[in-house]
Parts: sequence; structure tokens; C-alpha cells
Amino acid sequence: MSSDFRQARYSEPLLIEKGKPGRVGTSLPPWDEIRDITELLPDDMIRDPVNLPEISEPELVRHYVKLSQMNYGTDSGIYPLGSCTMKYNPKINDKIASHPTLQRMHPLQPEDTVQGVLRMMYELQESLAEIGGMDACTLQPAAGAAGEFTGLLIARKYHELRGDMTRDEVIVPDSAHGTNPASSVMAGFKVVEIRSAPDGTVDLEALGEALSERTAVFMITNPSTLGIFEKNIRGIQKACHEAGALLYYDGANLNALMGKARPGDMGFDIMHFNLHKTFSTPHGGGGPGAGPVAVTEKLAGLLPVPVVVKDGNLFRLDYDRPDSIGKVKGFFGNTGVLIRAWAFIRMMGGTGLTRVSELAVLNASYIRKRIEDVYPVPFRTRDELTKHEFVASASFLKENGGSAKDVSKMLVDRGLHPPTNYFPLIVDEALMIEPTESETMEELDRFSDALLDIATATAEQFSSAPRNSSVARVDEVLAAKKLILNWNQLKEE
Repeated sequence: MSSDFRQARYSEPLLIEKGKPGRVGTSLPPWDEIRDITELLPDDMIRDPVNLPEISEPELVRHYVKLSQMNYGTDSGIYPLGSCTMKYNPKINDKIASHPTLQRMHPLQPEDTVQGVLRMMYELQESLAEIGGMDACTLQPAAGAAGEFTGLLIARKYHELRGDMTRDEVIVPDSAHGTNPASSVMAGFKVVEIRSAPDGTVDLEALGEALSERTAVFMITNPSTLGIFEKNIRGIQKACHEAGALLYYDGANLNALMGKARPGDMGFDIMHFNLHKTFSTPHGGGGPGAGPVAVTEKLAGLLPVPVVVKDGNLFRLDYDRPDSIGKVKGFFGNTGVLIRAWAFIRMMGGTGLTRVSELAVLNASYIRKRIEDVYPVPFRTRDELTKHEFVASASFLKENGGSAKDVSKMLVDRGLHPPTNYFPLIVDEALMIEPTESETMEELDRFSDALLDIATATAEQFSSAPRNSSVARVDEVLAAKKLILNWNQLKEE
């Protein structure tokens, strides 16, 4: 085993542990007229002392700087989360979205005072529709899962308007993203799961058995979570449409196809885009996201209101959509994230976006070739292509006391972010790896070398990792069953 570990990070106490009585980090002017602020408040609004830390400004600044140094993000190194796709966000995108003029705008301003932003939104709508091979697009949904939910509400409304009230089922493959069945249930559908074929693609026989007069939608990701392009996509489209169902494209893996293929050309009726996955915008983490939804012409009138339209040389928000499913987000969605995607698309152009997909596929294929003699890649033969991601198995490590989880903990020791673990469930001890197009060959080698080195670890090394992180190995089961959510609980423990 290599000993080339990153130096151990410091643990950082909580502010309440660092604070001392009498220390202050602010300097406020005196207010002699009122000695006690409680004199201004009604009794039912006065709280008991909240025991806030008393701390100086230098201590406060150093605390948060240390926490930032302990953090890991896409600005720190490779973030190979398969399916979640944590891409580097170019700083020019942030600079444009942070322009003072944009930051100072208010969503209730008159339309004639925000023509620039409306133009950006219109151009983004049109660009996404073109990239997806669709006819119309909404930018409102706040994230990919919200986009799924929106798309499924559109599908439900479509069947209702046609008087087809029996269609209450959504079919998903067993390799589907977990949000697919969750969004389906939220939209009022029942979920029907079908098995994958031995090669990891959709089993056409199983699909045929599941399709019925109750099928509203078939949801599929293409390429799949296994990084496999559905070679029978035309047959899937034909079977679904002949059964009266709509075909939904989960856009999580669109970053493998740009400039090469379009969901609309494959026969999909609805799709959503994960802007962080394909167009390099920030990814969730409790903050804003964006999951635009695009549809074919027959569904365009059902999109949420408002939609940005162009009248001559002016842009406006169109609310006159009598068949619309209504609003799915306040105002017009998370505009700051949308502007970043607009900037990325304008910067890259069609040729650049095609190159993004080519490099995403190349980088994933490179890591796969580096490790597949040690980490098996189920459902793929050596001569079959990998798209933007692939799923390797760490099941061979069981003989030596290891698991996919242990591989990830040992990657943390090497200053690397782990891949997605245990997904999809059809791969034993799954390591779902997606390097994105942003990484250099040196970073791909660093990650691959670490995986190969970890494969030779002993049972003791597996069980003791991580050793060099700020938090040692934790008991995940206990942590899930016995939550400690505040400082007082921790003191009691």
C-alpha cells in the first residue's frame, strides 16, 4: 500500500466551545435611551437566553476559514459521483450571474425594465429545446426532481384532457434513478418496475408485458445509469406510443449525447434537463438548482405559466395558457442558475457542447480501461463502449474484508472524493464512476491509481479507514438511528 496520503486535516471545535465570556466581534454605537431591549417587545416574544457563543472577530474569521479548508468541492479536485454529476462550474458563469445589474433586479419589476433578463431566458428556452430536439420549454422547475414532477403533471393533464382517465401507471426500469418512482408517486401515479435485460438495456419482453391501457408514461434514462445507450430505443418508442403511453426522457445523462443525438429525434415526448449535470451550474446542496422541462408540440400548451415569448423586438411573460398545469415555482424559477447555464451554452456553442460530450465519454472510458482488469464492469464486454459513466463492482474485495464503502473511505484518505456507492442496485458492491469532461489525464490517473492501490489493501486497512480525515470512521447505522442534531444533545452524550 502506498503511504502517499494527504496530511491529516485538523479538527475544528464548535464556536460554542471556542467562545469565552466577555469576548465580542462587533462594535455597536451605544443606545442610552433604552437599556433593555425587552422593553420594546411583548412578553410572548421574549425568549430565554439562547446561550450564543461570545467570540472575537479574528476567532470567528479563522473558524470559518478553517472549515472552508476542510471542505471538498469541485474546485478542490475530481468529484466522480456517477448519476449526480458534480461538474466544475466555470468562473465566468459566476461572474456574469453576479453582475450588479442582475443582482439588483426585482422579480416584480415591469417587463419593459427587465428586457435583458427576459431575452436571456428566452434564448435559454430556445437553446434547450433545440439541444433536446423538442418544440417548447419551461425554465421554472427548481431542480431535476422538480422537473420530473412537472413533466409527470403535464403527462397526467394530457391524458385527462383526452378523457383517458384510466392511465394511472408509470413504468420504470430497475436501473432507474430513485427520483423517477418518487416523482411518479408524488404526481399521483402507481409505479411499475421492469427488469433489465442481461446486457443492462431495457428488456423489451418485460416492457411489452407491463404496457397496458393503464400506462400513462414510460420513464427512461438514455444512456442508462450503467452508461449504456439503449440500442432498441426505436422499438421502445414504438411499443409505448402504440400502447397510448407517453415517453419520458430523464435528462440526467444528456451530457453524453450533446451534438450526437437528441431525445426528441428518438421519439420522446417529455424531458427534463439537469442544468448542473450538463451545463455546469451549481448543484443543490440546499441551495438553488434548475430542472427545465421540454416537450413536443402536442404538449406545449400544458407547460407551467408564465412562458417567455417574443413579440416583435420585445420579450414578455405569457400567462394566457388555459390548459397549463399552473405554476410550479415562484416567479420565474431560479434565475441566477439559469443565467449561468445561458452563459455556458453561449460560451461553448454547438461545437463546444459536442466536444463536452466527447470528452465526458473519453474520460469515463479511460478510467474504465485503467481499472477493469481489477474491478469488474458488469453488463459490458471489453469491446463495448462506455458512455459518460460506468458502474464497476467491488464485490471481489469481500474475500479480503472489503466493500465498496471501504473503497470510498480509503479514497477520502487520499484527498479524493469517492464515487457513488451501491447504485444502481442491480450491481453488487457498485462503484458508479463519472469523471465529467473537466478533468485532466493526470487527475484521471491519480484517481485510477488510487483505486488500483486500494484493491490490494488488507482487512485491517479497510476496517480502519479513514485515518487522515477530520472525522474518523463512523457507525452509519447508529448515526441513522440516533440523531444528534444540536449542541445540548452532544453534551448529554
